[in-house]
Amino acid sequence: MVNPLYEIEVQVDEPFVDKVDVADLETVAAATLTHCARHTATLSVVITDDAAVHQLNRDYRGVDKTTDVLSFAAHDPVDGPAIDFPAELAAALERNIGDILIAYPYAERQAARCGNSIGAELRLLVVHGVLHLLGYDHGTDEEEAEMWAAQETVLAQFGDAALARRVYPDEETQL
Repeated sequence: MVNPLYEIEVQVDEPFVDKVDVADLETVAAATLTHCARHTATLSVVITDDAAVHQLNRDYRGVDKTTDVLSFAAHDPVDGPAIDFPAELAAALERNIGDILIAYPYAERQAARCGNSIGAELRLLVVHGVLHLLGYDHGTDEEEAEMWAAQETVLAQFGDAALARRVYPDEETQL
């Protein structure tokens, strides 16, 4: 059972519904939140196609190609005065950490190239996405080491620890 203090919504586009284990993705997202000592959280995971992720990657990151996973954090540092929301709304906003979008066809190709199952690939991408929502990054060697260690610890619970530090066979994807 997923922690009741987590609200994890997994939405799967119609072409992929029969290929995705929603409960597995909810469980791995919850395991990541627990590992990071996040006691309450709301997030969504959307499994969609390459075109949708390509467009978002272009529009929001300025990268005109598809990718495996995108994370959109709900909380970005902002300059200026804080907005004084009513307590209940402020609490709900604080719990919401953001959204993760995964391009299923891209993930499927990546899994085949790397020699693992699509289920394992999706677990890796969900863990990676949740870590980004929680502020992890891999822009420096130190950040990458911390993020990869967290991925490895979470994925080990699912028998996928080796995926956390894999080397990609080409430049198409870099988590």
